[in-house]
Amino acid sequence: MTEHTYDVVVVGSGAAGFAAAVTARLRGLSVLVVEKTDRYGGSTALSGGAIWVPGNLHLDAAGLGDTYEKARAYLDATVGDRVPEARKDAYLRHGPRMVREFHERTEVRFMYTPGYSDYFPEALGGMAQGRSIEPQLMDLKRLGPLAAGMRRAGLPTYGLTMTSYDFRFLNMISRTWAGKRTAVRVGLRAVKARLTGRRPLSLGEALIARMRYALDRLGGELWLSAPVTALTRDDAGRVTGVRVERDGTELTVRARGGVVLASGGFSHDQALREKHLPAPTSTDWTHAAEGQTGDALRFGEELGAATDLLDKVWGAPSVCPPGEKPFFLVADRGIPGMVIVNAAGERYANEAAPYHAFVDRMYACDRPEATTVPSWLILDARSKARYIFAGLFPGQPFPKGWQDFVVEAGTVADLAHRIGAPGLEAAISRFNGFAEAGRDEDFGRGDSVYDRYYGDPTLKNPNLAPLDKAPYYAIPVHPGDIGTKGGLVTDPDARVLHEDGTPVPGLYAAGNCASAVMGDTYPGPGATIGPAMTFAWAAVNAIAQERA
Repeated sequence: MTEHTYDVVVVGSGAAGFAAAVTARLRGLSVLVVEKTDRYGGSTALSGGAIWVPGNLHLDAAGLGDTYEKARAYLDATVGDRVPEARKDAYLRHGPRMVREFHERTEVRFMYTPGYSDYFPEALGGMAQGRSIEPQLMDLKRLGPLAAGMRRAGLPTYGLTMTSYDFRFLNMISRTWAGKRTAVRVGLRAVKARLTGRRPLSLGEALIARMRYALDRLGGELWLSAPVTALTRDDAGRVTGVRVERDGTELTVRARGGVVLASGGFSHDQALREKHLPAPTSTDWTHAAEGQTGDALRFGEELGAATDLLDKVWGAPSVCPPGEKPFFLVADRGIPGMVIVNAAGERYANEAAPYHAFVDRMYACDRPEATTVPSWLILDARSKARYIFAGLFPGQPFPKGWQDFVVEAGTVADLAHRIGAPGLEAAISRFNGFAEAGRDEDFGRGDSVYDRYYGDPTLKNPNLAPLDKAPYYAIPVHPGDIGTKGGLVTDPDARVLHEDGTPVPGLYAAGNCASAVMGDTYPGPGATIGPAMTFAWAAVNAIAQERA
């Protein structure tokens, strides 16, 4: 059997995998990234690409005055004691150092997203100005032939390249001058790209392109279509490498320093979903990359590794048209003139709440006589004409393929009849009263700074407007996910731990294959990728120190 040897072997090529590999090269260690699919980038390439790392240099440059103490108070208020204190402390201390090193020594660059608040800004230590940073734009052409292997998001942007900050204003293109100015700026960016031959990327694609470029410049290796079939160990039980299937041949790849698992969770394994997650659950509702089938979880469990949070996902309320990829409702739940109801037609939550919290609410409120899985999103013609919804620009008709998916009616009563929701008329009448008064007395929609981020600033309450303009639409909403958040238990240096708390020698984990440092919650935009990169960085630092 052919054998290859590196200091570090990384399994998976999302943000965690690339962060580990880039750090290895910065420490002078040889590194190989093995990716099971034929595209690198994992779920990160499909994401918004933001990272939530308190106290980083970009927040300092913006004069936000973030501190370790403030961030720690916020994690204590949101995550609580669900996660060991040492892991929260490690995250807050390692994260800013990781961001700074990548900024100063690689092409992995971020920029502050002004005003994109923490998800619970009213909690102790929360910041209404936000702690989220997103990747700077990246020209795909800089990757040269390496671009061909990158996973592409395929977002419905119609040839436009926009940051998350751009989108906030573009969503109000028909309502505000800021929206119109942003549309002009984004349009000019597209024209300039066409004239110059540039291929600008944003969001998760920009982050992955920057990390791939950095790894190439530093001399790291990446194998595509190379699934890991097993971990290898020595007689003392130390993980010594991996077995990889490549071009029809099984290879052994030795890791002198350690193996870093960064292959994501189990979103695409229906059996594991049914074993661990709340019911009902389906692989059809996930936004994760298709390779996430629980490989790292199985490898770790075979070695007796401890696991945690396996019943949790990074929730993403989604519309799932038949035969299409699900669409993640992020900003769409903040627009006015829209409600989400259960099968009986009753509201049960603040529709504009952070997406992870909303999915938790969907399951908590699900009951046989009034199911919330799926729920119904109700939209009127005025809001359809004013705001971007499900990737469609204001006034753009629903796709023809959605004819049997979207229910349309001329009156609320008729819509209620068509979807079998007897309480809908009363629910909308009550909601309309709240909208006229500017205060949601049932669920406080619009009370939080986070709610208002995607709202309409021209209204008394940016998140409230009556539903009174026919026709009316009903669209099913499912409790989707951007990944599972449970996995192998790790220590502050990302070492995988046995059930008794001792490390599995030579094995590390970061990203969604490790149990989340955020516990049951989701504190801010980028609280998935931020820890993924931070703990991958910490893992390789631990390997480098051991090697030294």
